[in-house]
Amino acid sequence: MRRSITQEFEFGCGIACFAFAHNISYEQAALKLGRKQANSSRFWVKDFVTTLNRSGLDYRAIYVKQRLRRRIYAEGTIVLIRRSKNYPNGHYLIRHNDLWMDPWINMRANSSIEKASSGFRRRLPGTPMYALLPRV
Repeated sequence: MRRSITQEFEFGCGIACFAFAHNISYEQAALKLGRKQANSSRFWVKDFVTTLNRSGLDYRAIYVKQRLRRRIYAEGTIVLIRRSKNYPNGHYLIRHNDLWMDPWINMRANSSIEKASSGFRRRLPGTPMYALLPRV
């Protein structure tokens, strides 16, 4: 199994998922995305899909309705969960080997980015709002 990738700043979950999708380091992903995105407090779904596609992958975004929920479990799917008390800005995770790679798995227990760690979880920690689906 591949190693999880830990986000390195508070809004870096999208960068970590981008890095995981490309099988590169967080630092390499941040360089590829550029300073503006690497320092941004948002990674909009539309921009994320465009960036993934420009970097050689083939993704499309869908708003996750109940009838489409089964589709989020495909390998490589990136999900943005809804904002909540625990995730005030939402949170990106990526599907791998029937698990979700979470770039800040200990966020609820420790809200300090300096102590962030990543890992894999069986279930999403929130409600999926958007899914970035890899085209096969």
